[in-house]
Amino acid sequence: MTGWTVDRAAAVLPEAEDSRTDLSPITDEWPALDLATAYQVQDETLRRRLARGERLVGVRLGLTSRAKQQRMNISSPLTAWLTDAMVLPAGAAVPRDRLIHPRAEPEIVFVMGSRLAGPGITAATAMPAVQSVCCGLEIIDSRYRDFRFTLPDVVADNASSGYFVTGPVAVPPASLDLGLEACLLELNGQVVDSATGAAVQGHPAEALALAANDLGRRGLAIEPGWIVLTGGMTDAIALPAGVCLAAHFTHLGTVFLP
Repeated sequence: MTGWTVDRAAAVLPEAEDSRTDLSPITDEWPALDLATAYQVQDETLRRRLARGERLVGVRLGLTSRAKQQRMNISSPLTAWLTDAMVLPAGAAVPRDRLIHPRAEPEIVFVMGSRLAGPGITAATAMPAVQSVCCGLEIIDSRYRDFRFTLPDVVADNASSGYFVTGPVAVPPASLDLGLEACLLELNGQVVDSATGAAVQGHPAEALALAANDLGRRGLAIEPGWIVLTGGMTDAIALPAGVCLAAHFTHLGTVFLP
């Protein structure tokens, strides 16, 4: 008997976030934690966030690129929740005093125009539900020490959610080839990584379909007006104090984290 339950995990992980205290992976003490139970933890944590006044604004995908999967030694993408408390206004400084060990990654971001309910969604059937596309930077911040975790651990931790900021350009999806949309990632003015939208499951629409189908299996759907972060295009970059990160996209503009 480990003493771990869904309720306990849904209390301990947000506590660690609020106190900026990193933990050993839950599976060190709860090896029986499986993916389905981890999503129950994630959903219970969301319920508690909403109860304290946060508003659900969308869904995010994690570990959709090979770069991220290889870094974390995890082979499967995952889904997690976005609330309004995670929105960082454009130009705002990274709130390092609220984070443990922040990293950031560039993303292609969808704003949904209509409901998308799985299962059975494909990339082709997903894209007509998208109203607009923009660029973004997501700040991730695992509650686990040294970013060490298994897939159930990170799912329970809402996929290392932190904050996100979106760029100023929003365009109709039909006007772009998102698989070819390129991004240059600069740290203090020096290019440190690059990628195209194809790094995200072959095409960001595949990530959107994956999210819709994953939620559909749980009796949920992607709702109109929601934001969908399709997953990091590159490896995540550490954000120590004193650095400025910029992501320059071919058609979606530039987004900064000062």
